Amino acid sequence: MAVWAIGDLQGCYAPTQRLLERIAFDPASDRLWFCGDLVNRGGESLQTLRLVHSLRENAVSVLGNHDLSLLAIAERSHADQRRVNPDLQGVLFAEDRDVLLDWLRQQPLVHVDRALGWMMVHAGLAPKWTTQVAEQHAGEVEATLRGKSYRKLLKNMYGDRPNWSEGLKGLDRQRAIINVFTRLRYCTPRGRIAFEEKDAPGTQAPGLYPWYEVPGRAERDLKIVCGHWSALGLFLGLGVHAIDTGAVWGGKLTALRLDSEALHVVQVPGKDA
Repeated sequence: MAVWAIGDLQGCYAPTQRLLERIAFDPASDRLWFCGDLVNRGGESLQTLRLVHSLRENAVSVLGNHDLSLLAIAERSHADQRRVNPDLQGVLFAEDRDVLLDWLRQQPLVHVDRALGWMMVHAGLAPKWTTQVAEQHAGEVEATLRGKSYRKLLKNMYGDRPNWSEGLKGLDRQRAIINVFTRLRYCTPRGRIAFEEKDAPGTQAPGLYPWYEVPGRAERDLKIVCGHWSALGLFLGLGVHAIDTGAVWGGKLTALRLDSEALHVVQVPGKDA
């Protein structure tokens, strides 16, 4: 048995197939952890989503910002859906769209295996969040997305404000939680996210830190694997394993084995630039 985490697919079906072949994935015994952003930009989002859905008994995927965006767009009018890129339209107007989107909406913001010693998120954690606190906050949003009021949340999900605060309530609180889990790269020591900063460390404005380097951050009892930040590339340090290596931008698609004591990284070429 092997457990592999895989970076952002973003609709890159052919590279995903290549990577599964390269790691000799065996659905009879192996497990896959997908770091979110299964769709958008790669041109093969429908095929990619169908593939991951077909592996659902052997795989888990956390929700990324592009996955949530797809779910939100699916609740809009057909006229609005016709305005998005053809890659997402392929999902929105597929005959099995309801099956795929209902499954996607059930996916978590955080996946934890304490026996294995790993936590998976799409983007990152707020500076003061322990892994236990992160699970609790993720559970708040997951319960809404899986419940009857999910449409209200998807409609009101967008926005850079408010900054995360424990005292937040209602949709403001859930929006702030989603922003941390799916959009975080840089933040201040107090947790204010710098949404406009997306480039590699060293380019950010003074007073901002990569989320995993914030002074005074919480101690965390699990290793963390994540994606989202393609400009960061492969980063392995400080208990964090960032594996979005820009497959959709002509980079590589990365898999990291989680059940091995030795560091085992496998990469294949991504989408042709």
